[in-house]
Amino acid sequence: MFDALIVGAGFSGLYALHRLRELGLRARIVEAGSGVGGTWFWNRYPGARCDVESMDYCYSFSESLQQEWRWTERYPSQPEILKYLNHVADRFALRPDIAFNTRVTRAVFDEAARRWTLTTDRAETLEARFCIMATGCLSAPRVPNFKGIENFKRPWYHTAAWPQGGVDFSGQVVGCIGTGSTGIQAIPMIAEQAKKLFVFQRTPNFSIPAHNRPLDPDYERDLKSRYADYRQSARDSFFGVPFPANNVSALSVSAEERRDEYERRWKIGGGTPILNAYADLLVNRCANDTIADFVRDKIRSIVKDPAVADLLTPRDHPLGTKRICVDTNYYATFNRSNVQLVDVRKSPVEEITATGVRTADGSYDLDSLVFATGFDAMTGALLNIDIEGEGGANLKQKWAQGPRCYLGIMTAGFPNMFVITGPGSPSVLSNMVVSVEQHVNWTVSCIEYLRQRGYQYISPNQEAEDGWVAHVNEVANMTLFPQANSWYTGANVPGKARIFMPYVGGVGAYAKTCEAIAAAGYTGFDLAV
Repeated sequence: MFDALIVGAGFSGLYALHRLRELGLRARIVEAGSGVGGTWFWNRYPGARCDVESMDYCYSFSESLQQEWRWTERYPSQPEILKYLNHVADRFALRPDIAFNTRVTRAVFDEAARRWTLTTDRAETLEARFCIMATGCLSAPRVPNFKGIENFKRPWYHTAAWPQGGVDFSGQVVGCIGTGSTGIQAIPMIAEQAKKLFVFQRTPNFSIPAHNRPLDPDYERDLKSRYADYRQSARDSFFGVPFPANNVSALSVSAEERRDEYERRWKIGGGTPILNAYADLLVNRCANDTIADFVRDKIRSIVKDPAVADLLTPRDHPLGTKRICVDTNYYATFNRSNVQLVDVRKSPVEEITATGVRTADGSYDLDSLVFATGFDAMTGALLNIDIEGEGGANLKQKWAQGPRCYLGIMTAGFPNMFVITGPGSPSVLSNMVVSVEQHVNWTVSCIEYLRQRGYQYISPNQEAEDGWVAHVNEVANMTLFPQANSWYTGANVPGKARIFMPYVGGVGAYAKTCEAIAAAGYTGFDLAV
């Protein structure tokens, strides 16, 4: 019997274990992988890199940790992030309390005992008063159900389940299906190796250059000397990254001034500088058109073939309403003689054959096939577990019309179960590490509050949950986000309910709401001994 069971050993799970142990509680992580890292354990594809800068994308809970760790690049690569998380696991001696190679298949709440029982794929059961779902927002890979995929006789790979030893594409004809953030990172790297690369694109995406480079030691020293203030600014900011925002409308300045500002931020690189260029880029379509047109012009200036540039130019959604991509030489890759763009919106994939891909217009013989097709985001990993709450309620059934959470942390009818960066919280619209720390701190403080007062039960009431879901939707509808068919709304998964899942009210404002609810004795929650 544990005080708490944690599902997942990524950023969320490791920090939750550390915090719970600080309180003297008996906790255990259950992790499907053979090592720590979560998303960064599985996503080893070539070019995998975070779109948040390394000095921001790390824990802030330990001053000595953040002072001693040395990042090597502006944007951290997957191997370096994984190395960092392994360092954290070792530095804080977390491994003895992690069960690796163990997948949770079922979780049931015992109403009489007021505890959770988790069943694993090893046919073992674990019990705890509290269950913390640190399953991650981007951890349930989605392979489209293409006709004939089972007949493909050559190697195929999903970017979220990449072989640990890597893949050598030298001399091969390779196909890549998918041009979201993952594809945009992987495609330039694969193109450097492959004899020929066919990129099958259905929907073009906006991408901003990373301008990645070795981390400047002087910059690192300066930031570390004021890390405390910098970190607080991040917590108070909109995206969890304290890049200076321009608080005027894009439509209030001249076209020349506006273009100079966009050009300056393009040269800085990264998504946050671009989205912070003017205050109304995500709420006013006319304002957004100015930055979208700027990026479209950039695409046309980089890609030499006008027809290819036209295919790579997004027109079906406002810039930033899908998570903006950050790249290294993505558009320039289509100037290579060994890269061919295939428009599968015009000519859809009809079948995966034994030797390649057949579209409505032709067949492509391949040596290897790469699926960069993303995730069943935000809910997929959680709903892959059979979760049963009070009265036999099933979470998958409750969320059939879209996820319902209070604060994105708990869901009514499933007591004592906390979801880290769940639907209805800023999560994927933020620097995830900032949101992870905020959620874990709130959750652990809540557990401490309950234990100090003898409570064994906490659950949001239905009225509070309904009110929060309505608020999340109301705020989203004040922005341009719902205008995009994105994984934010589940649009990439056939049959998934269309609802805007993250909270767009901003990281700082959201945290203050959570703090106020806790300070008032957990308004909207039912507590019982």
